Amino acid sequence: MPVEIRILALGALLLFIYIFTAVRLKTAQYGRRWNAGPRDEELPAANVLTGRATRAQNNFLETFPIAIVALIGIVVVNRTSETTALGGWIWLGARVIYLPLYVAGIRVVRTVVYVISMVGLAMVIWPLLFA
Repeated sequence: MPVEIRILALGALLLFIYIFTAVRLKTAQYGRRWNAGPRDEELPAANVLTGRATRAQNNFLETFPIAIVALIGIVVVNRTSETTALGGWIWLGARVIYLPLYVAGIRVVRTVVYVISMVGLAMVIWPLLFA
């Protein structure tokens, strides 16, 4: 199995972590009854940690489709290489680091880590576009 597929599977696992982190903090704020209910009611504004975890989750959900297309695409067209594998690992590692940085409110470093993750994806996408 190409390493890019393994990276993608780990990315899916990481998505669960992002989701469960946000839901755990929402449940802590709004209660178990909210979590087990239909979630139809208007809620008070999220507290700082809940808001950060939710925004981090949304950010991951915005960029994960790019990773899916890039990592599956590189395998489908048989252009995997050490560079595409490295790019995938860079993306995944940066996304692992991003969540705690965002929840902790660390601004500049968080943005640098995000940019690093995008550089990793660019390393995977490049051969799809130009090789």
